[in-house]
Amino acid sequence: MTSPDRLVRVATARGVTTLTLDSPHNRNALSTPLMTELLAGIAEAVADDAVRVVVLDHTGPVFCSGADLKETAAAYASGSVPAGMLGDVLVAVRECPKPVLARVAGPARAGGLGLIAAADLAVCASEATFAFTEVRIGVIPAVISATVLPRLHPRAAAELYLTGDTFDGRRAAEVGLVTAAVPAGELDAAVARYCASLVRGAPGALAGTKELLRRPAATDLRAEVADLSARSTGYFLSDEGREGVAAFREKRDAAWVPRD
Repeated sequence: MTSPDRLVRVATARGVTTLTLDSPHNRNALSTPLMTELLAGIAEAVADDAVRVVVLDHTGPVFCSGADLKETAAAYASGSVPAGMLGDVLVAVRECPKPVLARVAGPARAGGLGLIAAADLAVCASEATFAFTEVRIGVIPAVISATVLPRLHPRAAAELYLTGDTFDGRRAAEVGLVTAAVPAGELDAAVARYCASLVRGAPGALAGTKELLRRPAATDLRAEVADLSARSTGYFLSDEGREGVAAFREKRDAAWVPRD
């Protein structure tokens, strides 16, 4: 059971671990304690073989307001700021071998957008709002660019980064920040549909597919095709591959699909 004073609540059911940002008093800001707990939650989900999917959720009306500016102001005297830890969080989410899905029911700002972009899939309420507000407080969206810029169309990135203007869920989907935007009343159903699809994937195959998605563009096509052909053969000959083919032929669920 999650302690009532924790800032990230953890719950697991039917192969899905949900990590819920639970710091509504500061709009789920990325404080050092919250990020520490989030990193621990991700590590635990990765280590648990029963977990197939990780969902990032939130309590309160705001998904994440970005850096904890109160904590940041207090840290000025030390010459360092807690925003530096955000990079560790983004890497943990992006490199998680299990699919990560962000459920965004409300506003997200600055660092919160980096978290959304780090997830493999993100579903938001159409009414949710977003903004890269960094330039308006005299800083730049540096760390989050590692996950955000690969998602955004270049022209949209320039517009949204430089203006700091607010945009809605539909625009977020159009520019590539989120996978889909749906009416608020349909958000949970959309998340459930994605999770139901994701848990049907073989754990090893999902991890391997995530590696493919992060693979840099090839400079030598022949070498690339040879490497990918070898990978494909390896997966077909693996225990998972053999089980998956057998399950398909026998018209049954594969052994890795969670049972209710």
